[in-house]
Formats: sequence, structure tokens, C-alpha cells
Amino acid sequence: MNILIVDDEALARSRLRTLVGDCSGTGTERHALAEAATAAEAMTLLAPSGGRAFDVVLLDIHMPGQDGLCLAQTLQTLSHPPAVVFVTAHADHAVSAFELDAVDYLTKPVRLERLQQALAKAQRALRPAGGGALAPPAGQSAALPPGDVLLIQDRGRTERVPLSEVLYLKAEQKYVTVRTAARSYILDGSLSELEARHPGQFLRIHRNALVARRAVRALEKHYDPEEGEGWAVRLHGLAELLAVSRRQVAAVREEIAR
Repeated sequence: MNILIVDDEALARSRLRTLVGDCSGTGTERHALAEAATAAEAMTLLAPSGGRAFDVVLLDIHMPGQDGLCLAQTLQTLSHPPAVVFVTAHADHAVSAFELDAVDYLTKPVRLERLQQALAKAQRALRPAGGGALAPPAGQSAALPPGDVLLIQDRGRTERVPLSEVLYLKAEQKYVTVRTAARSYILDGSLSELEARHPGQFLRIHRNALVARRAVRALEKHYDPEEGEGWAVRLHGLAELLAVSRRQVAAVREEIAR
């Protein structure tokens, strides 16, 4: 893929260059790179081809002059807008980023595994030659919204887990447990990032847990040996109960009442 790195910090661009090079070295995909330090420089590279010259833009948010969010809006006006992956030190812009149809949102320092996932998502989202609608990933309907799967790195292979199968997401130290009715997976990611990316599908019940809204079955009293008497949520398809923090009890009650 042809990738444009847009970041006002030279060290950040150098770091991304190295990571993209490492991504190229892990498979048959080879990536061509270009760089820009400002939104104006980026548009100088993008505008002559209407965006066709680049498949993906790795875009910082806080930059002098026009910021990354404004640049992403401008990119949408191009005849062949590239896929946008935000790469930023600030996690608080995730919702705004995904409202701009960003393919992914990475927080610095970027891990190689997360960049690989983001580039894989961007490649699946590439427009076919000649423009038109986004090409859906193999095995998916064009009616499905973008970001409807989680990419799980499992024992040397990448597995796509449909969000429609996910019952809950739970933070466990540095990882997130992804639970379906059939099994559990380990995802190297951030719970808050997943919550921002899929706000309509998941409900926060605890600082360390999100549950699928469609799977919420009941809220019931629960005694925890460590925390004492409290509340827990029961999900369709699972025997286990998940603790609900006191501040989230009202939100769970409201979800059940819908």
C-alpha cells in the first residue's frame, strides 16, 4: 500500500516509518511511504491525484495550523479519499475520529501489533479501482457497517471475530478478554478505545468491563466475597455473572427497560 505519514514531530514520523517497515517485513505486503509535517504539506501531496496516490494516511491530531480532525474532513471531499488511521497521544478524540469514518484510532506509543491490525483494516476498506462504494471484506454483506469485526492475534494467526458474537469485553492487566458464547480470546488493546469505537453496541458496567447491549438479560443482587453485597448482570448465553459497579447500576436498569 501507499502510505502517507502526517505528523509535525520528526521523531514520531521516524518511529512510524520503522514500524511500517516492520509490518512490511512480516508478510508479502510491501508499503511505500511518504511524509508530511503539516496538513498543508499533506494536501500538496494528495490534492493533485484527488487522493488516489495514497491508500492510507497515518494522521496525527494536534499539529500547528490545521489539525488532523480538520484535515480528515477535507480528505472526505477528495474524489478518491484514502483510508484514515489516526495516530495520536490523546485518547479523548476517539469519538470525533470515528464520526469522520476513521478506519482505526491508535494512541502513542504505537505497538507493532496494533499498527498491523490498523493497516489490515485499512486494506479491507480500500475503495475498488474506479471509485464507488467500499468493498466489503470477504464473507460479509455490503450492508454491514465498517468495524463490525475484531481482529484477534491467536497463536501466530489472525482471526476475525464478528462483533455480533461478542458478549463482553473485560480488561485483564495489559490485555482485554473477548468473550463469545463459544470461547474466550485475548486482545492486545484498550477497553476505552473499544468503547469509543463501538458506543452503540457495548455498555460499560464496570471500570474494567463492557457488555453487549443486545445480550443483557437481567440485573440481580450479587454477593462478592471481596466487595460484599452488590449487583451483577446476567447475559444471554452465559452462566457466569459480571459485577456491576454502583455508579453503572442505573445505566444497566435503563438498558433492560428499553
